[in-house]
Amino acid sequence: MRGSLTPTRRTAGTAAAAALLLPLLGAAPSGASPSEPAASGTLQQAFADAAAEYHVPQSVLLGVSYLQSRWDAHAGAPSVTGGYGPMHLTDARTALATAEHHATGTEDARGDSARPALRPEATLPEADELPARLKTLPEAAGLTGRSAADLRTDPGANIEGGAALLAADQRALGEPLSADPADWYGAVARFSGADDTATAAAYADDVYDVIRSGARRTTDSGEPVALAARPGLEPDTRQLRRTGLRAGSAEGTECPASVSCEWIPAPYEQFGDNDYGNHDLGDRPASQRIRYIVVHDTEGAWEGVLNLVQDPTYVSWNYTLRSTDGHIAQHVKAKDVAWHAGNWYVNAASIGLEHEGFLAAPDAWYTEAMYRASARLVKYLSVQYGIPLDRQHILGHDTVPGPTTSTVPGMHTDPGPYWDWAHYFQLLGHPLRPMPTKSRSVVTIRPDYAANQPVYTGCTTAGQPCATHGSSEVRLYSDHDENAPLIKDIGLGTTPTTGVNDLSSRVSTGQQYAVADRWGDWTAIWYLGQKAWFRNPAEQPTAVPAAGLVITPKEGRDSIPVYGRAYPEASAYAEGVPAQAVSPLRYTVPKGQRYVVGDRVPGEYYYAVTFTTDSHRVVVGKDLYYEIQYGHRVAFVRAADVDVVPAA
Repeated sequence: MRGSLTPTRRTAGTAAAAALLLPLLGAAPSGASPSEPAASGTLQQAFADAAAEYHVPQSVLLGVSYLQSRWDAHAGAPSVTGGYGPMHLTDARTALATAEHHATGTEDARGDSARPALRPEATLPEADELPARLKTLPEAAGLTGRSAADLRTDPGANIEGGAALLAADQRALGEPLSADPADWYGAVARFSGADDTATAAAYADDVYDVIRSGARRTTDSGEPVALAARPGLEPDTRQLRRTGLRAGSAEGTECPASVSCEWIPAPYEQFGDNDYGNHDLGDRPASQRIRYIVVHDTEGAWEGVLNLVQDPTYVSWNYTLRSTDGHIAQHVKAKDVAWHAGNWYVNAASIGLEHEGFLAAPDAWYTEAMYRASARLVKYLSVQYGIPLDRQHILGHDTVPGPTTSTVPGMHTDPGPYWDWAHYFQLLGHPLRPMPTKSRSVVTIRPDYAANQPVYTGCTTAGQPCATHGSSEVRLYSDHDENAPLIKDIGLGTTPTTGVNDLSSRVSTGQQYAVADRWGDWTAIWYLGQKAWFRNPAEQPTAVPAAGLVITPKEGRDSIPVYGRAYPEASAYAEGVPAQAVSPLRYTVPKGQRYVVGDRVPGEYYYAVTFTTDSHRVVVGKDLYYEIQYGHRVAFVRAADVDVVPAA
């Protein structure tokens, strides 16, 4: 029970330092009084009423709700962890799914044809008992006398339930129901559902950052909500010692002090007939540069996914992030190579982050707590390893290219069209703004997430429309007409559809493309060797001006090949290391077309096919490549084949 001060689940954690301030969507208006919110409406009134009824400061209630849902109700649909409504009250028994994306499709997570694909049979175990953090809604129902159905579907009742839980936590700590938000730090920490002080403190620090900074936004139901800023607010953090939560340890982790981390190692073990898993030992960044961070979603719940990454016969990734409170588990050291992206070249140069969530569930939403924890981790890793904060280096799993022609159709598509890339980059401190340039030759895709609602199908039933929802992605057509055929991806070899997993005719927020043409409210870009059109009206643009470098085929070339990996030339391999094929994909860049450059990289291959590391080698060639934004996924072209010119 939440009223008990005894932790109920065994995990590890870390002592958190003062939280790193991250930018919000918008601060409250200057001069707004803490007791007089700048927005009014039924939802704002619901916060005021619940705060008054349960004697919880309205700023605390609003701050907690912002961190859980950014005040959205999601029309009563559950989050990725079975959380409902603005307060994210959890009832996981009614909501949690059991599939996980590593076990589906044909992608070999290691992505190295020099070693047989590892495809074990894996299922998510049934938990004997759900942890307390996944069943707060039934407890709130008991405290308020409201039905569970009301708490799931009625935002006002949901807010009331959240206020009741906060008040119960405050009383359990022996604290008065004070009107001063500074006196509620311990209750906020316990509301997180964490069972260790590090996670609870990181969560509470984030809530108080929101209260200090203030916020305002229009929710998914169209209602304005505001939280007035309290810049001088200093909570009583000493209350954390009285929560009864266990002290955690960050020993062994590579995380910033502003998040809560624990070390749950992925095993490096031999099994079967001289096989091994589930990652490779390395010496990065001394042996090779870490260039990319790959964002995944788990397609499964926290406990089951952690069991998977601890299976030596399975695959691995570096970090998993929990949705309820932003807690992070690290599994593979940055120096080592995890098997996560389905492309060995990318794996050998990347760090993989799995976020608890589901691609094909529009309203199975990610919490603000997880977005913020992820952004802090990525910001830290970018500094540690010199990784640029842009979409050419912060990749979605859906933008990792198939390494060879045969692998292209089986590549994964997470985190999908509902991951809010614009908000994520706002939290990274690198908002996707228009460039101050007169050039109109390159654009950054940047639709308004909430207003951009393309039709997707197949979320629950093949061919049937998904729920209407905001999206980070923009659809592409073969002409400046929404009745024109969708752009076809020859690498997939299928007719393009509006399916939620069909990436053939979609671009994503933050990606950059060279402009090929314009027609009224339409813009065409070079995409997969074709001219691809999307609606881009001036009054509600889906793309903004950008600047940078582009590649184009060298003079005299009708076209040049495109690659899914940047491997060295055959002469670069030492004796005993088999040369890997430099095999082009089915795609080309025809003359006259231009594609935005992400990075210049050497031809590089990490040879690691044995459990003992004495035979491991990093092969670096003389051939150079450019990473380009080719289609929805990135790709590579040989530097010798192209000219690099300014976008203008």
